[in-house]
Amino acid sequence: MTENKTKPTSKNVSDYLNDIEDIVTRADCIKINQIMKDITGEEPVMWGESLIGYGKYHYKYSSGREGEWFITGFSPRKQNITIYLNYGFGENKSVMDQLGKYKTGKACLYIKKLDDVNEGVLRDLIKDTWIKVKKNSYV
Repeated sequence: MTENKTKPTSKNVSDYLNDIEDIVTRADCIKINQIMKDITGEEPVMWGESLIGYGKYHYKYSSGREGEWFITGFSPRKQNITIYLNYGFGENKSVMDQLGKYKTGKACLYIKKLDDVNEGVLRDLIKDTWIKVKKNSYV
C-alpha cells in the first residue's frame, strides 16, 4: 500500500506566510489563516512544503487505501489561492452562486484574491466542510 507523500511538518506557518512575495497574496493568506483558525479552533500545521491544514481525519477508500489528511486548509500558489474544502460542493449549489469569482476542482476552491469572493459565504463553506468531515470521519 502506498503512503501519502504529503505529511505534517514542523515548519512554522507564520514564517511561511510572511515569506510570500506578493503583498496582496500574503495579506489574503494571513487573513484566510485567521478565518480558518477562528472557525476550526485549531492551530494551523504545514503539510509538506506549501499546504496549511487544520485538524486531521482518517480516511479509508473502498480500494483499501487509507491515511490521514487535514480537514480543511489552503495553499498559496502562483496562479491562485487554493482552498481545500474536503467535503466538496455538491450540496452547496445555492451558496456557491453567492460566492463571487472562483473556480473549483473536486474539493478545491481556487480564488485569485480574497476581494473576489464574499467572505461570509467563504466562511460558511469552510464551516460546513469542518462540520461534515468531523461528523463523517474517523477523527
